[in-house]
Amino acid sequence: MQRWRRAVETNILKMQVLLETVRAGSFTRAAERLSYSQSGVSRMVGDLEADWGFKVLDRSREGVVLSADGRQVMPAVEALCEEFGRLQRRVDEMRGLMRGKICIGTFSSVATHVLPPVIARFRADHPDVDYELLMGDYSEIEQWVAEGRCDLGFIPREPRGAGMASRPLVQDELMAVVPAGSSLATAEVVSLADLANEQFILLERGSDDEITPLFRRAGLTVRSKLSTWDDYAIMAMVEDGLGVSILPALILRRCQFDVVVRPLEGHPHRQINAIYRTADVSLAAARFLEYL
Repeated sequence: MQRWRRAVETNILKMQVLLETVRAGSFTRAAERLSYSQSGVSRMVGDLEADWGFKVLDRSREGVVLSADGRQVMPAVEALCEEFGRLQRRVDEMRGLMRGKICIGTFSSVATHVLPPVIARFRADHPDVDYELLMGDYSEIEQWVAEGRCDLGFIPREPRGAGMASRPLVQDELMAVVPAGSSLATAEVVSLADLANEQFILLERGSDDEITPLFRRAGLTVRSKLSTWDDYAIMAMVEDGLGVSILPALILRRCQFDVVVRPLEGHPHRQINAIYRTADVSLAAARFLEYL
């Protein structure tokens, strides 16, 4: 019985590795996300292909994609991995155990300034729980939670998918960030019109752009020849005088760049929420929500 159980768990682990490889698009990125070696990931996928008798992935220098046969079996692989994870959580709950892993989808400011003290407090009470943080844009994070890849996620809006719920976490004020030598650096409050007259460095996260709608609602057009998804890259560019920007106050905590931060007229903010599936929250994840 034990041998059979180990064999089943080993094969499911290989399928979980396959699933992550498909999502990552390469063995190297999958290995980084799973904290495995690249050769180990490649070997596990190769073992599955040998067991099944057909090639699941097409490999190239650009990465990996599903083969024609792989596309036929992948829905079953995804369903099996999700059901196995659900089974593990239910068994732990029935045994009254607080163990396993909480997977959290998040972005840089929450991962840097919100989660560390929460995890520290939770870990003090529940030392057998492990954590995995996946960094992504807001749409990716919601998708990961909806698919069961993550137990919880953090996004600055309400979830858009069915079967999802949210809990308010923090209101995050949006701030003007200008070079130290800028004429705006001496202003007590900066208006959107002031920023619209400057070269603007835009913070974009995939399809989620929080800043452009601010200007649009004010009847203004932002002049942007630079955009990036990285908050710290924006701070560095502002420091070097390449333009001005708007960043959330949360990421500006402990800012070590030589920039000036000023409040925006009207004090616009974003609401950061914890999101989760309504029908399938693990005991550990539900308890973690109580610590927020």
